[in-house]
Amino acid sequence: MTQTWHSDETQVTPSPPGRAGWVRMILRGVPLAILVFSGLLVLLLVRMIERPLCGLGRPVTPAITQFVCRNALRLMGIGYRIRGRPMDGPGAVVANHSSWLDIFALNAARRVYFVSKDEVAGWPVIGWLARATGTVFIKRDRREARSQVAIFQDRLAAGHKLLFFPEGTSTDGLRVLPFKPTLFAAFFAPGFESLSLQAVTLVYQAPPDMDARFYGWWGNMAFGPHLLHTLAARRQGRISVVFHDPVTLADYPTRKALAKALEDQVRSGLVRG
Repeated sequence: MTQTWHSDETQVTPSPPGRAGWVRMILRGVPLAILVFSGLLVLLLVRMIERPLCGLGRPVTPAITQFVCRNALRLMGIGYRIRGRPMDGPGAVVANHSSWLDIFALNAARRVYFVSKDEVAGWPVIGWLARATGTVFIKRDRREARSQVAIFQDRLAAGHKLLFFPEGTSTDGLRVLPFKPTLFAAFFAPGFESLSLQAVTLVYQAPPDMDARFYGWWGNMAFGPHLLHTLAARRQGRISVVFHDPVTLADYPTRKALAKALEDQVRSGLVRG
């Protein structure tokens, strides 16, 4: 079972947004909601045609997701930068997990399909968006291991890049937790020997004069208040997405060695950032 991370440091309580903050919430939040839900509607309509023609293949809908995520960051006023080069072709991508904003930042950078715990499928709004954009839902149950391997093989054969958060939980954005080797177990099944994996570091720069953990979303933080607090900021910060050199599964004898190598890459990007 995933264990939620809690910081040992005192959590900074957001100050009341004030009248100007509420105005910024509305000016950013209303266009953002229109963009996200109209994009979802268009995606679902396109998928009704795409699915019977292409099956697991998604030649069109990922472009809609990417368009929505890029412009969502613009509407929120958050700066965005990509460093490094996303790998070509199918494979697995791993990243540190700091915020709900990770979804926008990673989708804006590259066409990816998230791998998530199955509980997320039932969450209001987030669950709907996750299902519509092709998220792979998995159960943390050894009895499901064989079927999950088959799902991964099918998705990779369709050309998908599957994205994991190997920390298993989100943090305050200032650290990288140890990667869980168990999340890589499925890739050590026969047939994945030539699989490419790429580590990605998400680096969050807080708005000027704000706590460095401003964008972090962890512990028992509720999504709604965190979203409103983000929208109310007078000035926004920046997200940098750092792509590291891909590695090949066959070069690592065990899942622990693979997890440690990818963790080191992600951690190095956060230190440099």
